[in-house]
Amino acid sequence: MFLKAPLVKAQLIRRYKRFLADVEFPDGSVETAHVANPGGMIGLTTPGATVWLSRSDDPKRKLKLSWELIEVEGGALVGVNTAHPNRIVEEALRARKAPELASYGGVRREVKYGANSRVDFLLEEAGLPPAYVEVKNVHLRRENTLAEFPDAVTARGAKHLAELTQMVAQGARAVMFYLIQRNDCDQFRLAGDIDAAYLRAYREARAAGVEAIAYDCRFTAPDGPAPAIELGGPIEILDADMLGQ
Repeated sequence: MFLKAPLVKAQLIRRYKRFLADVEFPDGSVETAHVANPGGMIGLTTPGATVWLSRSDDPKRKLKLSWELIEVEGGALVGVNTAHPNRIVEEALRARKAPELASYGGVRREVKYGANSRVDFLLEEAGLPPAYVEVKNVHLRRENTLAEFPDAVTARGAKHLAELTQMVAQGARAVMFYLIQRNDCDQFRLAGDIDAAYLRAYREARAAGVEAIAYDCRFTAPDGPAPAIELGGPIEILDADMLGQ
């Protein structure tokens, strides 16, 4: 998935009111950027951090800048825009880059299911049960190379797990797809200390047959002519820990 080029480099001053961030450019000028991320963004709001932003030419937009990436300790990149994961996963599904789901040729977005909800993707293929896929953005890392979800309480996320469980009961496949928008993690687990209810819902869903997969992301140079984020490789899920095994 290509980002709007060229990305512009700045230093983060502060993030506030969830959807706003002030940034400073090398010439000393300061602007406010839109932050498409309602989460806690733990560890990703350190003042002085290098950030990369896209600039819109839409005259109707009040805030022309959108915060896309941040560089963290060690030089790793992290995507902060939660509007991107579904696009990244859709590209990967259509190109059959995720082996767990590569048998499906039909990919539909935002299909109604459950209790007045829409599943991120419904995958279809003759001779196979339909596969309902929910995508969750992951960018929390608090220790070593371990990615975690969520970074804030998510009642909506628990609701999705319950609805996926219903699809399994109806004979379909149901998959939680955790997309880790960073390139410095090799394991994934749930942050039960942040949202114990989501962890309980995950355990119940997995026991009922809901599948879980996790992938990281690959980034091209943000200062290059074609900055992009695409699906990387599979990440180990620490299910034994999360399921109490």
